[in-house]
Amino acid sequence: MAIQVNRLAFGLGAEVSGLDLSRHHDHGTNAAIRQAWLQHQVLVFPGQDITLEQHIAFSRRFGELEVHPEKHYRHAQYPEIFEVTNRMVDGKKSLTAEVGLRWHSDGAFTLRPPTGSLLHCVQLPSVGGDTWFTNMYMAYDTLSPTLRGVVEGLHVVNDLASYTVVKQLDEHLHENPAVVQPLVRTHPETGRKALYLSETVTRQIHGMTREESMGLLQYLFQHCVRPQFTYRHRWRKHDLVMWDNRCTMHLAAGDYDRREVRQMYRTTLMGDAIGVLEAQAGPATASA
Repeated sequence: MAIQVNRLAFGLGAEVSGLDLSRHHDHGTNAAIRQAWLQHQVLVFPGQDITLEQHIAFSRRFGELEVHPEKHYRHAQYPEIFEVTNRMVDGKKSLTAEVGLRWHSDGAFTLRPPTGSLLHCVQLPSVGGDTWFTNMYMAYDTLSPTLRGVVEGLHVVNDLASYTVVKQLDEHLHENPAVVQPLVRTHPETGRKALYLSETVTRQIHGMTREESMGLLQYLFQHCVRPQFTYRHRWRKHDLVMWDNRCTMHLAAGDYDRREVRQMYRTTLMGDAIGVLEAQAGPATASA
């Protein structure tokens, strides 16, 4: 089946039309979707009124699915599903109500950060609830040659304890100790280089103090989200959005009335091993 792909922004993003994700697609269609994903980094599939089982089945066409490393985020019936919502769960405010409000790449605090994520919208507030994406290839390519030479030799410490939402969850911090990752990643499928850091969990540059790291990291955080690198997705009910965590960052804008419900379901594609635990890293850099 031929797919129709239309660009959504200069920086990244494309909409794929004419597909029903609840149905089986042949190998050629799946390959075309993957190629479009690698090219545009973020794909939007509008009008996908699918079940959780169908969401999982579609996601599995692109790789092994992750069970979220933080147990409290897993769906009770489908551990491959991560619910992102501000609704009440078991009489309490959902733990995911305030996640994703800063720029990040999913799972950057793990030794197998995800290849990609697929987020399905099932309920929206009357206005807002948008998600921003940014192109980390562009962020790397537009650095000066001198600065590119500097950052290519650096690694960062990604630490879940830096994420204020989970500071109280000692069990999850114990299960997810700080890791050291390269600041520049080479994409295994495209061969392109991208900056790899996260406002949410990147604590410092490995081998430097936090104070020494601060200036460069703050510059890179600001540089990575220049408007020309970004795409803002204005959700519609039953949109499914698929993005590449290896070369993008994203954030949930939080731009909506919290008395209204925003409910999304996410699956996550298991990534390749990269980096080492901070406790096992050498004094200067860690192997990529």
